[in-house]
Amino acid sequence: MEITSLKKYKGTTYEVELDYERKLYLHIDIIADYGLRSGMQLERDELKKIIYASNFRRAYQYALYCLDYRDYSAEDIYQKLVKTYKNESLCLEVVKKLARAGIIDDSRYAEKLARKLVETRKYGFRRAKRELLMKGLSDNVAEEALEQYRSAFGKNLAELLRTKHYRLLSDSSDRKSIEKVKSALVRYGYGFDEINQAVKEYFENADNAEE
Repeated sequence: MEITSLKKYKGTTYEVELDYERKLYLHIDIIADYGLRSGMQLERDELKKIIYASNFRRAYQYALYCLDYRDYSAEDIYQKLVKTYKNESLCLEVVKKLARAGIIDDSRYAEKLARKLVETRKYGFRRAKRELLMKGLSDNVAEEALEQYRSAFGKNLAELLRTKHYRLLSDSSDRKSIEKVKSALVRYGYGFDEINQAVKEYFENADNAEE
């Protein structure tokens, strides 16, 4: 097939007409990379390579645009790309390129998210890990990101009792209120044993403060 027309469309995009019928809109970089010019003959396989390169460039630029606004895990950005470009293998190659360039890094992303989940939201290990896994992070990456917070979970649990649930903990014999607190803490991702221990220590400290 022949390039019957090649002209600037807008900005850095060019309109490429093939055999007076089909039109492609390609970035100037693609035009230069493949030496495209009016009157040039293209084989079907070569045209496929050009279209793939163009789509790859668009997907890569779109990924960079998304990453300008917030961080993504490799899986998250991959799923976002697939929704737009539909080509799984192309999107996977884009993600690999982003990773090679250090633009996305699951370990770095996990560390940043883990800090927010533990230090700001006060989630327990189970809830924090579940949130990390939901972002497409591997089990190992999630575990490693949370390892440094092992000692923080107990402190956070005690803080939640003192600041968020103290109104329901005014009476150690009020089992109904205490169970409400425990249920809320389970949703925060804390285990039954650590919750029971924390509640016990809370009342012990309260009794000692009154003496």
